[in-house]
Amino acid sequence: MINIIDIYKIFSNSYKDLDWWPVDKKYHKKNKTDPRFEIIIGAILTQNTAWSNVEKALENLKEKNRLDIKSVIKTDENELKEMIKPSGFFNQKAGRLKEVSYYLAEKYNCNLDNLFKKNLKELREELLSLNGIGAETADSILLYAAEKPIFVVDAYTKRLCKRIPINVNIDYDSIQKHFQNELSKEYSGQDLVKTYNNFHAQIVIHAKEHCKKKPNCKNCPVSKNCKKLL
Repeated sequence: MINIIDIYKIFSNSYKDLDWWPVDKKYHKKNKTDPRFEIIIGAILTQNTAWSNVEKALENLKEKNRLDIKSVIKTDENELKEMIKPSGFFNQKAGRLKEVSYYLAEKYNCNLDNLFKKNLKELREELLSLNGIGAETADSILLYAAEKPIFVVDAYTKRLCKRIPINVNIDYDSIQKHFQNELSKEYSGQDLVKTYNNFHAQIVIHAKEHCKKKPNCKNCPVSKNCKKLL
């Protein structure tokens, strides 16, 4: 049976370093804004939708210069809903963006360094306490914005675990614990953060190219290990 580290090495050979989360660094440099807040926005907007829809919403926010905490707070909520409409569930998501922005302004004076300097456990509990922030959203923020060593599990990861198959219960906590236990045997420190970053991104790319709901097995790098469960 193939193990997690072997899968990661195969994916790294096939998909290379992907350096996620995608943010517009030029935009933030020009506007002197924090790109990590764009990751927070993206992590909320990507709930229950495809990333291509999130990109449209982010472009709308960018055009209006609304990719920072203070701008989201100042934006009328109905206007915010219209801008993020491509991401779906825009009524809920606009409220969540507002709440998170107010929280970061009131508790951390809009300074994400003050938030992200906390340890992983404390920071994760705090994020999960916020309205509309579940495990996948919190862990995406922790990994990609705060650069903390935590593995993000999504629907693509669960599908991969079913099809390989990986001998683990197909629930968020079990998969996360298994991946982290295995990968931490070979990687540590910032290398571990980079590994979690790359592996999650590689799984997403793999799922889009091969491990779809209806699998496309041609040239799949792990096809010989796959049970092709639908």
